[in-house]
Amino acid sequence: MAKADRIICPLMGGKECIEDGAKVENGVGEIEIHACRFWVVVQGKHPQTGADINTGDCAMAWQPILMLENSKVNRETGAAVEGLRNENVTTGQQITQALMSVAMSRSESSEAAYKILPAEKS
Repeated sequence: MAKADRIICPLMGGKECIEDGAKVENGVGEIEIHACRFWVVVQGKHPQTGADINTGDCAMAWQPILMLENSKVNRETGAAVEGLRNENVTTGQQITQALMSVAMSRSESSEAAYKILPAEKS
């Protein structure tokens, strides 16, 4: 099935999509410059191919690509949070071990200083 040359705009009641800034006849014979509020220019990198994008198109047409980009960013954020969590767990374990070793060394030194002698028999 070949892609149609005409793109029907779902936001304009089934009329053909007109690129923003295009000169169109208004029905009375006058030429107007079309200004579509849903025509946007996206600049950046395609989330799947990595190719540079600097293209204008309907916001509805950009939705699938932007949803892919959003999913990619969410996965990257999740990985970064997990990495930070792992670092915090490791650091917490190291601090706990250091505190335990300090507490053990202090308890051993205090036992030596305050040795309890056995009671004398009478």
